[in-house]
Amino acid sequence: MGSAELMGYLEDCRVLALQEIQRIIPEAQRESSPLYALMLDYPLREAKGLRPALCIAACRALGGKLDAVVRSAAVLELFHNAFLIHDDIEDGSLMRRGGPTLHRTHGLPIAVNVGDAMLALALQPLLDNVAVLGLGPALRILQAVAGMTRESVEGQALELEWIRAGTLDVTDDDYVRMVEKKTAWYSFITPVTVGAITARASQERIDALAAFARSLGIAFQIQDDVLNLRGKEADYGKEIAGDLWEGKRTLMLLHMLRGASEPERQEVARILRLPRPDEPMATPLDGASGPGAPTALEALLASLVAEGALTAPGEARLREALCAHEARSPVKTEADVRLLLSLIERQGSLDYAQGLARQWAEDAEQRLESCREWLPDSVHRRLLDSLVAYVLARVR
Repeated sequence: MGSAELMGYLEDCRVLALQEIQRIIPEAQRESSPLYALMLDYPLREAKGLRPALCIAACRALGGKLDAVVRSAAVLELFHNAFLIHDDIEDGSLMRRGGPTLHRTHGLPIAVNVGDAMLALALQPLLDNVAVLGLGPALRILQAVAGMTRESVEGQALELEWIRAGTLDVTDDDYVRMVEKKTAWYSFITPVTVGAITARASQERIDALAAFARSLGIAFQIQDDVLNLRGKEADYGKEIAGDLWEGKRTLMLLHMLRGASEPERQEVARILRLPRPDEPMATPLDGASGPGAPTALEALLASLVAEGALTAPGEARLREALCAHEARSPVKTEADVRLLLSLIERQGSLDYAQGLARQWAEDAEQRLESCREWLPDSVHRRLLDSLVAYVLARVR
């Protein structure tokens, strides 16, 4: 499957999932309530549609029907977008799919509630599977999604705790365990599992596809972390170097720490403990928009001065208080993030991570090849092959 055919398959599946999501969130409700309208914000942004494509391809490759699987594929995409809203809040992310994150545009309370509502709405379509698939398969799919949710929040908890506690002695195995839970389960393992259950595959075949999906998911996430430092924001869709601003323990950071001198480790630890600024900078790392200089308070102060709403003594007193507040509450600076980047580059940590991503992608390729006897050639099987090739191409 060539690149154009791959992207076309992904887009077709994304459109199918989006149409189903729009049925889950009826138009009448979207017109009457901002809550329901905002549920479509992230799904309508440009995206690859990877999860519904994996779910549909696994089902169809095993002989299942499209109309039997599309509802479940849409539910997985709905879960994904709800997780993104919550992840962006927890990580303090600024950008998502080329636009500002939902909490930056509408505020934390509204964003949290929208994510919660999307998770709540995802339950009924899974119960509706009983009428389409029968009680047994429907309950197995519900069980798979319940397990996926637990794994995902446990993985997120691991990462957040490392950041909160300032943990530096995270091993590569620790990182892989976190990525498997946080990303691989809901982005790769569960989509192919749900697709295979829908096609009524045996447990042995489901387990084989899940093992393939696990390796592919780990490879994909490692390379996504690399692109966070090497990519361009217009292509990547998220804030470049956001992982460093957020203090995430990526493979590159862990590898760099193992090779750093003790003074360097102490400086890295100091930087990682600092929170990120609340508002974006005018000139961040890639010259677009990203964290740092004027803050919301400074912008408000400048506006009040321009409107003549402050006397000169009042302005001076407010500026003095603002400076004192910033002195008490240091935050990461662009210089801090540039230092982390330079240490990562000097240690060859990006190349190290890409090498590990390649190993995981090659393992996924071998695991999928072992399924060839009972997973015959088809456009759907070729989609799975092409995703492995796609991940491999990203790590070259």
